[in-house]
Amino acid sequence: MRIAIAVPCYNEALTVGKVVEDFRRELPKADIVVFDNASTDGTGDVAEAAGARVVREKRRGKGYVMQSIFEGVDTDVLVIVDGDDTYLAEDVHTLLEPVVSDRADMVVGNRLKDASGRALNDLRRFGNHLIIGIMNFVFRTSFQDVLSGYRVMNRNFLQSVPLITGGFETETELTLQALSKGMVIEELPIRYRERPSGSYSKLSPFGDGYRILITIAMLLRNHRPLYFFSVFSVLFGVAAVGYAGAWGVGILEGVPGYVNVVVVVGLALLAFSLVVVGVMMNAINTGFRELQALRRRFH
Repeated sequence: MRIAIAVPCYNEALTVGKVVEDFRRELPKADIVVFDNASTDGTGDVAEAAGARVVREKRRGKGYVMQSIFEGVDTDVLVIVDGDDTYLAEDVHTLLEPVVSDRADMVVGNRLKDASGRALNDLRRFGNHLIIGIMNFVFRTSFQDVLSGYRVMNRNFLQSVPLITGGFETETELTLQALSKGMVIEELPIRYRERPSGSYSKLSPFGDGYRILITIAMLLRNHRPLYFFSVFSVLFGVAAVGYAGAWGVGILEGVPGYVNVVVVVGLALLAFSLVVVGVMMNAINTGFRELQALRRRFH
């Protein structure tokens, strides 16, 4: 069984050499590939000097790097780990076991349980819990750390899960796309340490957090359209009833009657239209899922 290790990097010259050496020690037969995301500090040169194969991705953004990894690495089992030396190479054996034994399609390293306050500050920890809470509520899951940068996946996962986002929201997309494809995902606790002195995170808590929430909404629309459009339909329906009630009790006394009629009817029609759109998109999605099931059967 071939194992490859993909290391996405942007300006990690300080740490990438150690990451390559640590994983070479743990998995001496694995193919280690560093994906240099247009770094300006010589990250690629340091990785090559440490013995890794280097692929350069000029489109800036972790999501684009992940797309390059999925398109450019041919292997049976793929380990993806950030190049900032916050994850321990020794934990790779724990993450590999469920995939190698075919119990899971992807295993995600859960950092949040044991990470110290210095390794994961309160703002990042709060952001992680907020995003995970929203995702678990919307998709009825029970994940603990979908934003982890340390994960293992099998060949079926690599060939079946599409990626289209370009930034740090790619980890969320990975998980939700896998769920829509019926993949088995497992989370296991791992150790997580703070960055070494002189190294800094490229994550923007607010900007990237906003993009992650947009990604969740986009994937909910694409993969559970009836639920997505029904929520907005209910909101507009409630608005129509509320407006009609306010009109009936005389709160809108100064507003012309025809305006009130237009508003109420418009809101009601919009609510109904959203349900129709949701039903149609849900039927289309069901057809695509049936075609995918037949394709897997005859592939």
